[in-house]
Amino acid sequence: MRRHSSLRSASLGAALALLALAALGALALAGRAAAGPTLAHPLSKRSFFDLQCKGVYDKSIFARLDRICEDCYNLFREPQLHSLCRSKCFTSPYFKGCIEALLLNEDEENLTQMVDFIGK
Repeated sequence: MRRHSSLRSASLGAALALLALAALGALALAGRAAAGPTLAHPLSKRSFFDLQCKGVYDKSIFARLDRICEDCYNLFREPQLHSLCRSKCFTSPYFKGCIEALLLNEDEENLTQMVDFIGK
């Protein structure tokens, strides 16, 4: 009986991951026209302020959050996705979608604290 429930949990997890991927793809397509051109994204203080981050600049936190957007772009290869994920200092729905698509839900609370630290 335990094995059956663990298989069901695994199937449900896979289905949720696929649903998150589909939702992220739809968001990327919807936002493609609304997004501006993709710019270079160094981890400099200038890039930090260009993203409208008003909190404390911490290069390691900034790099961690940027890496999520980079990995998300590498997963979907959608040209605007990296900048959409980073927009509004990582507070856009695209960033949350990337967390789900990359199966980082367990780290979401920690990531939210990081966003709050650099964003406010």
